[in-house]
Amino acid sequence: MAVASICMGSEKIFSYVDRNPMFYFQSSDFVNDPIQIARNDHMVSISSALEVDLTGQVCSDSMGTKIFSGIGGQVDFIRGAAHSEGGKPVIAMPSISKDGEFSRIVPELRPGAGVVTSRGDVHYVVTEYGVAQLFGKSLKERARELIKIAHPKFRDELAKYAKETRHI
Repeated sequence: MAVASICMGSEKIFSYVDRNPMFYFQSSDFVNDPIQIARNDHMVSISSALEVDLTGQVCSDSMGTKIFSGIGGQVDFIRGAAHSEGGKPVIAMPSISKDGEFSRIVPELRPGAGVVTSRGDVHYVVTEYGVAQLFGKSLKERARELIKIAHPKFRDELAKYAKETRHI
């Protein structure tokens, strides 16, 4: 069964979900309620990000001051999955921008970027280079974990920054 608060798309999708018992629609305040989410054992929340800094702060709605989206339910699902029996909250993203010009794991979030998910809530960050397990780790440990999964093109630069700022 899919639980949702909205459906957008074509007439075909609207016809498919209309009165379909596989879909359960409720208001966003129910669907995004971390307490309701946590009631699902082994809940896995997979969210994306535009940037993650070396401390684990997540920006998923803007590039600096340029807003791309609302924050949606990322924090709700991260917290709900974290409190689910056997649950896992995951931030998944590519390690590098589409044009290959910049790292998505950054020394610091861009000026004006919003922290959508605080570093204290982040458990796992995944890129094509692996998984950084951050929950309960020190800032030094977090920086090391994130540098390991950054694009190889940017690892030295990130490590240099981390050493200069005493993150490692």
